[in-house]
Amino acid sequence: MRINVVGTSGSGKSTFAKSIAKKFNAPYVQMDEIFWKPNWKESCDEEFFSKVEEVVSTDRWILDGNYTRTIPIKWKRVQTVVYLDLPFHVVLYRIIKRSLLRGIRKEELWHGNRETVWKHLFTSDSMILWTIRNFQKNRKKYSELFAREEYSHIKFVRLRNKREVECFITTELRSML
Repeated sequence: MRINVVGTSGSGKSTFAKSIAKKFNAPYVQMDEIFWKPNWKESCDEEFFSKVEEVVSTDRWILDGNYTRTIPIKWKRVQTVVYLDLPFHVVLYRIIKRSLLRGIRKEELWHGNRETVWKHLFTSDSMILWTIRNFQKNRKKYSELFAREEYSHIKFVRLRNKREVECFITTELRSML
């Protein structure tokens, strides 16, 4: 089982990917965790690509995250790409709630990094702002990627609402084993 879960921030990628990994006892890897270093330092592409290569070289993994520049690496061996394409109002509500809660709770994400309420409400680095700006772009990007001949070996699944997400977990995943 080799699955990449993609979607706009706030779509539920991590929650969904973790639940699949747990249900099928498969390794779960969050792309943000292998990209970000302490103090919000970004990995250089060479380092990041090497980590992605290491993850996807194994036979079982659930990979959560987009990072378009890694598609040639991760989709070489992926079997299924699940695109969480939930309605904009759902994604926006989730990203606002998540961002504020992480900031208020001072929740550690990866390697000591924490988000702040200030960052999400008053800076151009806000994930809320990023989601608003990129929601439609992501829809277009994934529609185009799924249609490419070079990815015809991949099963693409687009889930558009909570019911489809739950149905996929309870029925479709079983048939993939």
